[in-house]
Amino acid sequence: MKPQDLALCAGFAVALPIGQVMFKWAAIRQGELSGTLIAKLIQNYPLMLAFAWYGASALLWFYILTRVPLSQAYPVAILGGALVPLFAWFFFKEQVSWQLVAGYGLMLAGLFLTQRGAA
Repeated sequence: MKPQDLALCAGFAVALPIGQVMFKWAAIRQGELSGTLIAKLIQNYPLMLAFAWYGASALLWFYILTRVPLSQAYPVAILGGALVPLFAWFFFKEQVSWQLVAGYGLMLAGLFLTQRGAA
């Protein structure tokens, strides 16, 4: 994979957990709003931002797939999943267990193996 394609994939991998933080922020905000469900959804600006972010992320993913085989791009994209617990801990003070850390370490090892074979 070319360095610029790897950078695009890495950017996408970071974009997804940012979107998850936005959705969690929207979920917290939802509990603070009053009114009907529809009224609360309309007033929930973090939710609208999260939808917009995911729309832009989907366009980025489409662009990546015009340049990189799916079998090479997807392993890098799922790396972003490892950032979700880290972001949850940092932004929302959620607990992260050693088992979770170990599991994501195995994911990183798998990413290394898949990308090494793709070279």
